[in-house]
Amino acid sequence: MFQTLLICFREGLEALLVVAIATLYLRKTGRTQLLVPLRAGVGVAAALSVVLGWVLSHVGALSPAAEGVMALVAAATVAWCAVHMRSAGQGMSRVIAQRMDRASVLEGPRAWVAVFLFALFMVGREGVETATMLAALGRSADLAYMAWGGIAGLALAIAIAWAWTRYGRAVNLARFFRVTAWFMAVFAVQLVVYALHEFTETASIPFIDNAWWHAATEDLAEGRIAQLISLALVLVPTLWLGLAHWRDRRAAAQAALPMSAGRAVGTTRQAG
Repeated sequence: MFQTLLICFREGLEALLVVAIATLYLRKTGRTQLLVPLRAGVGVAAALSVVLGWVLSHVGALSPAAEGVMALVAAATVAWCAVHMRSAGQGMSRVIAQRMDRASVLEGPRAWVAVFLFALFMVGREGVETATMLAALGRSADLAYMAWGGIAGLALAIAIAWAWTRYGRAVNLARFFRVTAWFMAVFAVQLVVYALHEFTETASIPFIDNAWWHAATEDLAEGRIAQLISLALVLVPTLWLGLAHWRDRRAAAQAALPMSAGRAVGTTRQAG
């Protein structure tokens, strides 16, 4: 559940931010007619991601070895995602605005197609990552718990995206992506351990004692330790980000005190 929450939260947030930034840009520049292809691209990307997730989950269900391969593919996806997150954040708005500007200056159907493809690619990229990671977890987790985790993750992503669009700099996106990148890297390692666990179930790895390694990785891959790691992947970055935000507000308040005192002294002198 907690892994699903983290995945849907992270991927859902970036997809929602892409849509929110593109929508705000089109409205700000008076190109609201291009909101239709933007939304169409989002819808098609979401539908294709669901289909991909269904296909991958059935591929992974063929055998333990297939599950291991899916886990390795998901680990590679998570690792790429973590690297990408290191460069995301403050520059996201600028990059999206530049791409939307190039697309929207085209005329007629060309502009429609360009914006549609932009949304299809940007949101579809997050959808592919989500489908791959969730498919790797589908055989080792209860579907009901995964559903609740996904709903909770998307709800958190919606809340953060709304706060960003409503309050702007109150949400430090650069810090968010930096912090969660480290914990997604831990998740990638966990997926590699799960892949090892599945491969050793069918004695697929040569030159090692597959039975011993299968037993040794049981708790790390599917047991209590795996659940604790999943819980930490959500709680630790959340607490870290909350503490950092509190420190930022405290520092801003302390910096504002000398300015307020200076204004008060100036007002007193003028009154005198």
